[in-house]
Amino acid sequence: MLWEMLNAARDLGRVHDIASVLIRYGFGSFVRGLGMGKALERAGRVLHWQHVEDYVQLDTPQRVRRVLEELGPTFIKLGQILATRVDLFSPQYIAEFEKLQDQVPPMHFDELLPQLEEDLGGRIDEFFSHVETQPLAAASIAQVHKAALKDGTPVILKIRRPGLRKIIEADLRLLHRLVDIAESESPEFRRFHPKEVLRQFNQSLRRELDLAAECRNAERVAANLADDLNIKIPSVYWQWTCERLNVQEYIQGIQGRDLAAVDQAGLDRKLLADRGTQAVIKMIMEDGFFHADPHAGNVFYLEDNKLAFIDFGMVGRLTEERREQVVSLLYGMTNHLPTKVAEILEDWSDNIHTDEQMLTIDLEAFVDQYSSLALKDLSLTGMMSDLMAILRDHKLILPADLALLVKAYITLDGLGRHLNPEFNTLVFTAPYLHKIMMERYRPEAIAKRGWRNLVSIADLLSSLPKDLRKLLRASRKGAIQVDITVRRLDHYVSTMDNAISRLTMGIVTAALIIGSSIIMTVKGGPEIFGLPAFGFLGYSFATIGGIWLLFSIWKSGQ
Repeated sequence: MLWEMLNAARDLGRVHDIASVLIRYGFGSFVRGLGMGKALERAGRVLHWQHVEDYVQLDTPQRVRRVLEELGPTFIKLGQILATRVDLFSPQYIAEFEKLQDQVPPMHFDELLPQLEEDLGGRIDEFFSHVETQPLAAASIAQVHKAALKDGTPVILKIRRPGLRKIIEADLRLLHRLVDIAESESPEFRRFHPKEVLRQFNQSLRRELDLAAECRNAERVAANLADDLNIKIPSVYWQWTCERLNVQEYIQGIQGRDLAAVDQAGLDRKLLADRGTQAVIKMIMEDGFFHADPHAGNVFYLEDNKLAFIDFGMVGRLTEERREQVVSLLYGMTNHLPTKVAEILEDWSDNIHTDEQMLTIDLEAFVDQYSSLALKDLSLTGMMSDLMAILRDHKLILPADLALLVKAYITLDGLGRHLNPEFNTLVFTAPYLHKIMMERYRPEAIAKRGWRNLVSIADLLSSLPKDLRKLLRASRKGAIQVDITVRRLDHYVSTMDNAISRLTMGIVTAALIIGSSIIMTVKGGPEIFGLPAFGFLGYSFATIGGIWLLFSIWKSGQ
């Protein structure tokens, strides 16, 4: 409890900043609902509740996006994760979250230099013949500078912003606390699965803080695509790469958004779209490890109609079982099998109260809507948007890895259409689906799955007597327990526990004050600052107890 109190004191300034931004954008009721306002006022922090500017004229998704922008790196990254949750948020929110491009004012190179030389283990001129002080790009986590090795080879230095981890750790503590409060106070908020989203965000952000992890991701993708000579992944210079710095090959090419330069260079847009999509679909369908954000900003076009992918900070992972499920879902969508689609979606969701009949009816209508169209006329983005709307209506939540996959597919479709307006991702996906389905039902594959299932059943049957003996032995010893979970009971138990703790500390503090007052009247014995030592120590501990009580009351107001 004391440790939590110290954390609360440490983060009090950040709580004030967050509350002030929320109020300014018209979310004062949300601040009151979480108890942030009351807690800050008790701590002596003044909030200007009437200081609401013209931002309230914006619609809610726009105001949420502006709040995330103002709150800094952690919240910008949170918005980018929320942009992948098309199963949770409407297209209006997703469109605003996608505007969080993570472009921030660059730091002066002199501010980066001490950390850079510490990570290099020496002066930069010992390792590089030249480093450009003007960054190529500046984001909330790191900024990129072009440099040249001693032999003249061009490279890029991706340098993490100094002091960033402390800020992010403080924000993550606050987010965990706010999610706990919001879940306990707002049943409607729970349907967004905030703890699951925060867990996904926590993992993603911590991985992104480790710049060496991005390089490991790049090398894994490069190994998987080694046979595709049309795709280039930047090489990594591991001798200088660490958690706060990565050094990679500089890609000399046309930036993905510059279509005018693509045309001027005489490159074939259609061929570029085909090759890029083919590479990403292979990552997803065959490798189960894919670039989760393949937008135009992360692609360079090279001569001979080749492509280079950069920035592997956000990647997706799919197990073999999950890939089989994805294939079945896409096969069911493109071959008009609504019952199959419904079964898979229900398996993915943890909502046990789903009306299966209504879900199947909605999915049949969804499939019928597209059944009259040829594959080349189907829009992946439109289909996915409609499917996600059905999920939201039935309160079905996709697992985090699948939400990232859906987002990657939609982003990939946008990249292809950016290059070629007639591009269709489903046309490229269909051969993979057909190939995988054919392989799945080959006699050898069926026999292999049957053998695995037979082994599993044999293992289960062989362990059954032993498990039954354990169960009976536990029953005789009275070791079998039945746990009953009552919703919100833990909230009231926690409240009672906090109240009892405060009462106990209050009694102890009062006893210390009284006892110390009596000791102060006794002459003789050791002294501190001219006061009886034991009396002085008693008052000191009473002061600490009083501070603990104040912060405990502050926390109870949240």
